[in-house]
Amino acid sequence: MISAVEKAIDAARADGRGAFVGYLPVGYPDLATSIEAAVALAENGADVLELGPPYSDPVMDGPIIQEATNAALEAGFRTPDLFTALREITARTDVPVLVMTYWNLVVQYGVERYARDLAAAGGAGLITPDITPDSAEEWIRASEEFGLDRVFLAAPTSSDERLRMIAEVSTGFVYTVSTMGITGERAELDAAARSVVERLRAHGAERACVGIGVTTAAHVESVVSYADGAIVGTALVRALRDGGIDGLAAKARELAAGTRIPAVTD
Repeated sequence: MISAVEKAIDAARADGRGAFVGYLPVGYPDLATSIEAAVALAENGADVLELGPPYSDPVMDGPIIQEATNAALEAGFRTPDLFTALREITARTDVPVLVMTYWNLVVQYGVERYARDLAAAGGAGLITPDITPDSAEEWIRASEEFGLDRVFLAAPTSSDERLRMIAEVSTGFVYTVSTMGITGERAELDAAARSVVERLRAHGAERACVGIGVTTAAHVESVVSYADGAIVGTALVRALRDGGIDGLAAKARELAAGTRIPAVTD
């Protein structure tokens, strides 16, 4: 059965676009505003929403996102607030909502309980940056029971065997990352990510989206020339911080403009 995330990616492709996956931290600058921000992102071009519960040791996040998540934690964010936000967001938009969470938060809450509450709140699934498929048996079982997507990460350093496993077990899409994250090395980032996408496709992955270092419409345009979608986080969080909801909406529209795939001519 095809999931809501897969349908969104396929619908973008049918429209001649790559998918635009937009990340925001939940609870920043406060819970109510983060809900409005997510809805605004959905209304201004995002095909899939990616919400990040704040975590005290965010190993994958850059300084802008760390600043935001620290502020959310200091404001008192707790895991049940995630499900409150999801219920309100999914009541107001049909854009599917994935949660990108560090695994310790899920374990602390209880894997089956987390999956049940996520599904009940309208969430589409989890992106899990710090757990691999071979150590995710409990999550795989719970995701199947509650109909949730499992988005695992693939990197240039991943072996072919690891990529094969990720392609087989992931649903929704595979989150493809480059280990080179600074914008000045954009050409190298593209080359690394493009190689991973090609390797994933060789192992049967149907949908692969690229994140880390994607911050402009030009970056988005480059990514969707070889991948199924582009994932943007830092640029959106900065826009929300500096310009509020209106600034975020404008940035989302700007990024979404880069998703159009140029027609191939002879």
